[in-house]
Amino acid sequence: MKLGEEAMPRAGFRRLPSSVQTVLLDISEHPDSSISQIVARTGFPQSLVSAAVAQLRDRDVLRTAVDQADRRRTLVRLSADVPARMARAPANPVDPVLAEALGIDDPAELANVVTMLTALADRFTVAAQSPTHRGADGAGKDE
Repeated sequence: MKLGEEAMPRAGFRRLPSSVQTVLLDISEHPDSSISQIVARTGFPQSLVSAAVAQLRDRDVLRTAVDQADRRRTLVRLSADVPARMARAPANPVDPVLAEALGIDDPAELANVVTMLTALADRFTVAAQSPTHRGADGAGKDE
């Protein structure tokens, strides 16, 4: 988690707890998500995600709206000016952070590590979104 924190954009959100930053990043990548969808992607408890959303909404970072297709659900998206603030944030790519953490000097080796980590992250994302995803206790989420 610390490597990811080092690579996050610095748009005035660095003072937030890492869990709130993670929720914010997830919402920026998946606008109009429900709380349960954010919970599934981040792996955080529903109470933590709800608290993070409330905190960010109170700071005018997020907007919430009732899902017109299912009025029981609340959808979350970034406030209109937040993407512009994030775009203006200095880029802080993960590559130098990984290179330092792993002691890699060779750009080709670093590119290979980034490719493998991206493939692994994609695999975890697909697995986490699967309705038959198994938790650490071996029980399926839908059982």
